[in-house]
Amino acid sequence: MDHALSKVSIREFRSHLAQYAGASSPIVVTRHGETVGYYIPARPNPDKAEIDALKEAASRLDALLAQAGVSEEDMLAEFRKLRGNKA
Repeated sequence: MDHALSKVSIREFRSHLAQYAGASSPIVVTRHGETVGYYIPARPNPDKAEIDALKEAASRLDALLAQAGVSEEDMLAEFRKLRGNKA
């Protein structure tokens, strides 16, 4: 199950947030061409297939992070550094 994701700049995403909030599929958010995050819309009552797909995506992400030797603490530290929060 390999779907192409829509990509938008962070500026575009911010400018049209209401439009993207109603999206039905995930969106890659970029800054200067680099991925900075993903917007994954949630439905009030997701079906089993959607929940299973999200679990699979989370499992794949965990495997990639483990393979790269990146921990949750590493990610949080990097996030805080990028946001300017040293706490």
